[in-house]
Amino acid sequence: MLRLGRREFGEHEPVIMAIVNRTPDSFYDQGATFRDEPALARVEQAVADGAAIIDIGGVKAGPGVEVTAQEEARRTVGFVAEVRRRFPDVVISVDTWRHEVGEAVCEAGADLLNDAWGGVDPRLAEVAARYRVGLVCTHAGGAQPRTRPHRVTYDDVMADILRVTLGLAERAVALGVPRESVLIDPGHDFGKNTRHSLEATRRLEEMTATGWPVLVSLSNKDFVGETLDRPVKERVLGTLATTAVSAWLGAQVYRVHEVAETRQVLDMVASIAGHRPPAVARRGLA
Repeated sequence: MLRLGRREFGEHEPVIMAIVNRTPDSFYDQGATFRDEPALARVEQAVADGAAIIDIGGVKAGPGVEVTAQEEARRTVGFVAEVRRRFPDVVISVDTWRHEVGEAVCEAGADLLNDAWGGVDPRLAEVAARYRVGLVCTHAGGAQPRTRPHRVTYDDVMADILRVTLGLAERAVALGVPRESVLIDPGHDFGKNTRHSLEATRRLEEMTATGWPVLVSLSNKDFVGETLDRPVKERVLGTLATTAVSAWLGAQVYRVHEVAETRQVLDMVASIAGHRPPAVARRGLA
C-alpha cells in the first residue's frame, strides 16, 4: 500500500504524477507555466485527465542561471498553498533537493518531497520525517544538482541503483518517514548516459521486486531522444513505449508531461496484466 497525503493506492494501481514547472527556462515548455494562472490551469487539466499527484518544481534540472533557495521557495511555496486550497484531495509533490525549501513547502501543504538528486542534502529526509510526508529516494550517481553526466561508468548500473536507493529509503524510515510513503526512483538520465538509462529500464523488475513502490521519471528525456534521435518535442511516442515497458515490469508512479496519453497506456497495460477490467465489454456478447 502506498499512502500519500489523503490518498491510498493499491499495489497494482498505477499513479500519474503531472509535472508543473514553475521555472522560466524549462527544457520542455520554456516557461509556459511560470506564471500562476497558466500553472493553475495546467493543474486543473492534469487532474481532469487522471493525475493523482501534482509535482511542482522551482528549478530546472539542467545547468542554467543560478536559483537560490530563497528564489526557489518564492516560485513554489505560494503556489503549493493555492493548489492545496483549490484541490484539497490532490497529492502535492515538490521537486527539490534543499531542506530549506522542503520545510517551507511542507508548511504550505505539500504531501511529498521529490528528491531527484539522491540525498545530496541529507537534511531533506529529516524534514520529510518531521512533517510525516512522503519522500522519493532517487539514484543520481553521486552527481551534484544541475550537472550533466560526463564519462560516468558503473560496474553494474542496477546494482548501484539498488544500493543507493534502498539505503536512502531505509535511512528515511529510520528517521521517521512513514514506510508506506517512501518511493524509490532509478533516476533516468541523472548521473547516467543513454545506455545506463536503457539498462535501468530493462532491469526495472529488480527494483520492483524489493517491495518498495517504484517511481519512474521518463517524460521526453534525453535517453529517449538519443535512442530515437528525436528532439524534445518529438519524444512522446518513445516516452509512452518506455512507460508501457515500465508498467509491465511493475513501476507504480509515473512523472509525466502528457497525462491523458499516459493514462491510456497505463490502463491498457493494467488490463492486459489482468489488474483492470475493460471499460466496456460488448464484442462477441450480442
